[in-house]
Amino acid sequence: MPYHKNKQQAFQAAEQGVEQARDVFESMDSASSDFGHHLKRLKQEINEAEQQIENAHEVASETQRKQLQSFQEDIDRMKQHFE
Repeated sequence: MPYHKNKQQAFQAAEQGVEQARDVFESMDSASSDFGHHLKRLKQEINEAEQQIENAHEVASETQRKQLQSFQEDIDRMKQHFE
C-alpha cells in the first residue's frame, strides 16, 4: 500500500505544480509594471513543476504517465510563449 500512496502523492504534486504554473501564466500581463517579477516567478513555478513531473514519472502507472506527458506539454507551451 505505501507504494500506491507514493505514486498517488507524486502524481498529485505534479498536478498541483502544473496548476500553480498555469495560474501564474494566466495572470501575467506583459504591459504590467511588475511583469519581470511575474516572469521570474513563472520560471520558478515551471522549474518546480518539471521536477515534480520528473519525480512522478519514476513511479507512475501507465495512465498517469499519459497525463504527466500532457502536463509536460502544457509546461512546454508556457515556456515557448516567453522564449
